[in-house]
Amino acid sequence: MAVLEAAVRPQVGRPDPVRAAEFAALPLRTAFPLAVVGGLLFALAFPSPGWWFLAYPATACMLLASMGQRARRAAWLGYVAGAAFWLPAISWAGRYLGPVPWLALALVEAAYFALGSVAIALAYRWVARVLPATAWRVWGLPAVVAGLWTGREWFSGSWPYEGFAWGRVGLSQSQGPFTHLAAYVGVLGVSFLVVYCVAVVVSLAIVVPHAPGTVLRAPVRVATAGLLVAVVLAVPAWPTRIDGSIRVEAVQGNGPAGYFDRAQPGEVLSAQVAATDVGAEGVDLVVWPEAAAEADPRRFPAVAGALDSVVDTIGAPLVAGAITQTPSGVLHNTSFVWTRDGWQSSYDKKRPVPFGEYVPDRWFFSKLAPSLIGLLQRDYTPGTKPNVLDVAGIRAGIAVCFDIVDDGLTADMARGGAQVILAQTNNADFSGTDENLQQLEIARLRAVETGRALVNISTVGASQVIDPTGRTIDRIPEYTATSMITDVPLGTGTTPATVVSGSVTLLVSLGSLLVLLACAPWTRRSRRSARRTS
Repeated sequence: MAVLEAAVRPQVGRPDPVRAAEFAALPLRTAFPLAVVGGLLFALAFPSPGWWFLAYPATACMLLASMGQRARRAAWLGYVAGAAFWLPAISWAGRYLGPVPWLALALVEAAYFALGSVAIALAYRWVARVLPATAWRVWGLPAVVAGLWTGREWFSGSWPYEGFAWGRVGLSQSQGPFTHLAAYVGVLGVSFLVVYCVAVVVSLAIVVPHAPGTVLRAPVRVATAGLLVAVVLAVPAWPTRIDGSIRVEAVQGNGPAGYFDRAQPGEVLSAQVAATDVGAEGVDLVVWPEAAAEADPRRFPAVAGALDSVVDTIGAPLVAGAITQTPSGVLHNTSFVWTRDGWQSSYDKKRPVPFGEYVPDRWFFSKLAPSLIGLLQRDYTPGTKPNVLDVAGIRAGIAVCFDIVDDGLTADMARGGAQVILAQTNNADFSGTDENLQQLEIARLRAVETGRALVNISTVGASQVIDPTGRTIDRIPEYTATSMITDVPLGTGTTPATVVSGSVTLLVSLGSLLVLLACAPWTRRSRRSARRTS
């Protein structure tokens, strides 16, 4: 309560009695620990441990820390909060290459937190002065704050090098009460709703008790906040349309698929073949993980022979992954359909991971860290083919590893008529870390967002089949060579998220930024000067 009391100061000498208290900056001795605590709590909201409910106090702490601060101090507080979040949240980034890539990624991403913190701090100063009425401060200002937060998440997930869309507030809610709303507003929309609800609660705690003429007591304010959250959560789950099912055998070979596993050629492929239950009955489709076939079966007869042995015995087509090369030497991370008649169709990964699957601006980064950059000898090229393939009489959306994080590719699958999503990944480089669990929860939200069942199949885990509501209907233990045979529901229809969420998110973010700029002090000074000279 002392923190909330310190976050306001009564306005003195204002002629307008309806003006509420101005949002005040907390002293550094209070704001700094709030920023650190907010970042740490936010990290705990993601796997592991995945305590999604901590995202709410985490957001409140970060808002309070930046509220009313001057731009420079807000930037530093945002950076501190970002570092406190990113350093533990993506510690897996240093699994093999040491602390340099981990620290570089975490500290660069923290800069986006700093940018967002400045915008939010200015909103609490500028917009609050232009919208002095209590109702606007309680309900309208939080919408601007939530829009700026969402815009920061969109920007960091888009730039540079296609961005890094990890660590969004919405992604922490895959197991929480806001999960079903992803079908309406998408992942970024869930971020907006969570931040908005938290910002309203903060405003009710700060603004209402200090607003002239306001007599709302604490129980009423608590009830008002509870009513807001109840209204948001009362939105029913989007009615998923199911039209039949397909029996899928998803195979986790648990082979030495890591970059530094020093596997012999064919070793990962052999592990996949051995883990495939070729005696299973009624299987319509077999799915292997990313790069599980290792090499292009059109160029290597041994690979083609191994694939033929699987599809001939089971009598079903196989969707597998391999590294392919065009005649001109261009490398792709490819997912392909293999039948008794051989290669049928393919999708080349559109979002290869920068500094993982290719090095952007290699000439520059080779000078900064030659030993690390030198480890990445191959550069995969982004593909251009549609990410929906015809296989086993259905339309399957294909996501290769980090493709699942991309909002646009998710929408493309739904708009392309995908009835099920096959998310193929290779997490072997991050074994023993939280990376595979975090990616699994992203996949879970994508299932809800698209209204499609999703088969998340990894070389080592976590492999699960997730239904359109986000519920796990089958799984394979991690680091176990086996398969799961599952009747996977086929989705039809579309969700609002796949139709309009991208446009709405952009409008909300840009709208909040325009409101912020319109309320800037220099805008008001320019208007006063114009009136004096007219």
